[in-house]
Amino acid sequence: MNKLTSKLQSLKNEKKKALSIFLTAGFPTREKTISLVKAIERGGADILELGIPFSDPLADGPTIQFSSHIALENGVTLSKIFSIVKEIRTFSEMPIVLMGYTNSLLAFGIENFFASCSAFGVDGIIVPDLPLEESQEIILQAKEKNVSPIFLAAPTTTNERLKLLDENSTGFLYCVSITGVTGARRNISQQAKTFLKRAKKVVKKNPLLVGFGISSKEDAQQMKNFCDGIIVGSALINVIRESKKNEMEKNVEKSVRELRRGLDE
Repeated sequence: MNKLTSKLQSLKNEKKKALSIFLTAGFPTREKTISLVKAIERGGADILELGIPFSDPLADGPTIQFSSHIALENGVTLSKIFSIVKEIRTFSEMPIVLMGYTNSLLAFGIENFFASCSAFGVDGIIVPDLPLEESQEIILQAKEKNVSPIFLAAPTTTNERLKLLDENSTGFLYCVSITGVTGARRNISQQAKTFLKRAKKVVKKNPLLVGFGISSKEDAQQMKNFCDGIIVGSALINVIRESKKNEMEKNVEKSVRELRRGLDE
């Protein structure tokens, strides 16, 4: 059991919902990534998702594309992301999940990637453009290094496919609330709630965490009865973009605390 599965089991025992926060590694700078992670943890997040910036993303909307562009301009590479993870591990035991695309892993080398995950303290991996049918090597390497492979399911995913994704995931199943890319939305759709009700009946092994389009305390309140946790990314990236440099950490901590309240109240 790694930090991710242990944390999710602990939250289940406490009858609490998980709050996972996404941050693009190296955005707006490497140094700010570290101080923002501290703010995210102070705000009450349970899980940290670090995005691996990529120039041709499949699932990312304009907000995360922007942050990835800045991170790439800052010279962020996978080696530098592992150095960020290493530094985070000097002050935090929060589970860390990396989210990135297949080409980044292939360029780094699959075996080298998972050896680094194990050496520096990564607990899970999400690869949105990796089909389940082509994932066996990554699943094998991940399990050998005690890293949870996490697959995504969408409202269009059939029940048969949900069962397969559940069988091959560990940690949690990432439920996408919409048929589109990441990004804050004005409302949580009925489609998302209908999908999660269906998934709850089919998925037996893993908790369901839902992401894409969740941005506020009110969204968290709407979703918490349909899932085991929420994932928020673009809304926090927008908070960072709209904040003065000396107020980023304070504003991010406040926003995470509001999301926490939405799940807990």
